Amino acid sequence: MAQFDGTNENSHCLKSSRITNLHCYFGDSPTVNNLISQIQTIRTREVQSNSAQDCGGLGESSDSVNQLEDCSPPTDISSALRSVALMPKLDLKEILSPHRLKLFSGPGLKEDYHILSPLDDQDKSTDGLRAADPAEEEELSVSFQSKFIHRFPLYQDYFLQALNDDLQRLNKTFESGQITPRHLSGVQSLFAAQCFSVATPLQLHPPEATQSPPSPQPVRATPCTLWQDLEEVKESGLLSILTTREIRLQETMFELIGSEASYLRSLGVAVNHFYASKALKQTLTQMEHHILFSNIRGVMAASEKVFIDLEKRLTEGVSISQVGDIVLQHCSKFHSLYVPYVTNMMYQERLFSHLLQQNRDFLNSLKELESDPVCQRQRLKSFIVLPFQRITRIKLLLESILKLTEPDSDSISNLKKAIEAIHEMVTECNNRVREMKQIEELVCLEMLLDFGKVKLVPLVVSGRFLVHQGPMRQLTVEVTYRPRMSFMSIYLHLFNDLLIISSKKAPMFTVMDHASASHVHVQHLKAEVLGLPPNSFLLHLSQSHTGHPTAMILVANTRSDKEEWMNALSSKQ
Repeated sequence: MAQFDGTNENSHCLKSSRITNLHCYFGDSPTVNNLISQIQTIRTREVQSNSAQDCGGLGESSDSVNQLEDCSPPTDISSALRSVALMPKLDLKEILSPHRLKLFSGPGLKEDYHILSPLDDQDKSTDGLRAADPAEEEELSVSFQSKFIHRFPLYQDYFLQALNDDLQRLNKTFESGQITPRHLSGVQSLFAAQCFSVATPLQLHPPEATQSPPSPQPVRATPCTLWQDLEEVKESGLLSILTTREIRLQETMFELIGSEASYLRSLGVAVNHFYASKALKQTLTQMEHHILFSNIRGVMAASEKVFIDLEKRLTEGVSISQVGDIVLQHCSKFHSLYVPYVTNMMYQERLFSHLLQQNRDFLNSLKELESDPVCQRQRLKSFIVLPFQRITRIKLLLESILKLTEPDSDSISNLKKAIEAIHEMVTECNNRVREMKQIEELVCLEMLLDFGKVKLVPLVVSGRFLVHQGPMRQLTVEVTYRPRMSFMSIYLHLFNDLLIISSKKAPMFTVMDHASASHVHVQHLKAEVLGLPPNSFLLHLSQSHTGHPTAMILVANTRSDKEEWMNALSSKQ
């Protein structure tokens, strides 16, 4: 890995010792390699920015800025870190290195779904990616026909309507006194957020300044024909035999089938219209194209397989026996596809945001594609977030089916197993995203820490994460014939196993001391009795970096800050 030249001990460059520390704890993993590459690129951002400005960079173009959507995922990094780690002008050739692309492929995808592999030792293109197999291109057009469902709305319309229906049911439950207003407001917030993210993308400029397709409006969708509206059901006479609960069970299982068809239709647009667009491909490098769409073709192929199995179940009899066994059968494939896709959405969205700002050709091509009637006024972003929406919706539908199923039914076991498998999948996605953010945060922070003469401690350690950080004042007393108190501004970084005390000179932190969390102790002080400022407390390090104990009086800005810090520091004792 290339390193910056420099002999100054306090240089901002990524020293070889730190690179060694990263690889020591995490190995030669794609995440660490690319985070190091990203930080190194950040160090040259001023040169790149100046170069972009000299060339009339697109970052200043009003056309591209007007198209910007807020695609960046939320982070817990402080403003000082964000100013370094999330700069808008980055060299994606460095940040999005081929190693990172390994994160976008689950095990076994290449053989089953022919997902584009970023690193193929047998066949590599000039930029580190193998050329697309013509056979793969033939698989893009996935055609499916349904005997029962005659209208496939886009999944975006179904999803909004499903949320609206859930909200209406909660409203009725609230009116019956079975739910509190607090719970209802939470669901309303969720519904509003989903509508905002899918139906009304964020507009940073007045509507007249934006030339992209009009924002789609919430539509009263008929996601699929209701189970009781099927001719076969009407002719069978089941509606006069089944109880209301049994009919609701059939409708919910049928919704799982119908919504999968809707989902498959939207994935078809994402793959056949956007992914397969030659015009769009010409505006991107092969690497960027792969990251933007990830393994969405494999997701689509898996959706088609599960839909075929679900509809076969429907053809076995007018009354649907069960669906949990089919979902459970496909869960292992779901896991290999959805976990890498969802885990890497943060990189996908960052790239998308970067392209909107910096790549005018991409922007123009995207606008033309989004204006096609096949998109029904939906934007590309609403298509690439579909896998995350779908996997969570499947879990909700299965839970509804479970509630409506008789306890002694043979399908209960498969339903519970399927729900647990989906839950584990969602949990792993959340854990993977959190771990990646934590590693990224540690690497970014390590680049800002200057240990100087203080004993260097490797910051990026497996299992370490940032708990709390913030400014503080250290009280010192000058021992003279008239003792005088003075204050020094310091900054604390508290990790789950380490405390670092430093002085801040934005954006850098000069380390003054550090100690293992097990050696950190705090104590309340009677400030008024001792003549100390309010919000003072004692921080005692039983063993600092020198190996000797040390103590200091710290003064928080507010009472709440003091309590928050004391609680955080005490929990590590």
